[in-house]
Amino acid sequence: MIKLTALGHACFMLETDDHSLIFDPWLSGNPEAAVSPDEVNVDALLVSHGHSDHLGDAIDIATRLGAPIVGPYELCMYCMRHGADVIPMHIGGGHDFDFGHVKLTLALHGSAVIHDDLIEYTGPACGFVVNAGGRTVYYAGDTGIFGDMALIGEMNDLDVAILPIGDNFTMGPDDAVKAAEMLGASEVVPMHYSAFDVIEQDPDAFADRLAEHDIECIVLKPGEQMELS
Repeated sequence: MIKLTALGHACFMLETDDHSLIFDPWLSGNPEAAVSPDEVNVDALLVSHGHSDHLGDAIDIATRLGAPIVGPYELCMYCMRHGADVIPMHIGGGHDFDFGHVKLTLALHGSAVIHDDLIEYTGPACGFVVNAGGRTVYYAGDTGIFGDMALIGEMNDLDVAILPIGDNFTMGPDDAVKAAEMLGASEVVPMHYSAFDVIEQDPDAFADRLAEHDIECIVLKPGEQMELS
């Protein structure tokens, strides 16, 4: 049984019978967080880029568990310098893990760790295609729409596509509808639409729009879970 659990904003946990992984674990300071960082127990952490609402608690969780952070090379080097085990990858590359296969995809977005007096570039942002437990999940990360989403859909039989809809920093609902069409996933899960006022969107209205295109949308509130059939 494969389970996908929303943990708030853009953080999701993917679990197979034997393994678990987490995407973009921003939990401390996240107004939507369904769990605390100390409650997370995973085999790997997939981090799409260095912004604080995505890198989040990844380094603390990784060092506590001895689990690797998987992401773009430059971001992994930053995390390694701060004590985390890492498995650096880059866009277009794939890697086999005990839980399955991960491939990094393009994402049109920035990536940096931003302090009061320093902005440290952490390479390009990415998305992830994860094959685990006989299912395929596309986690888009923070991104605008791009034409190669059609290629991602053509090359992968996607069971679920997790897409941002918040606008301003990422795709908004209009572009996300088109992205869902190009990807051709069996189901779409919206993310990145309510933790900040500037990105607030109505996920149920988005789901209604996808239904007009015969695309099934599953809105997961923080703490809610779906099984991948």
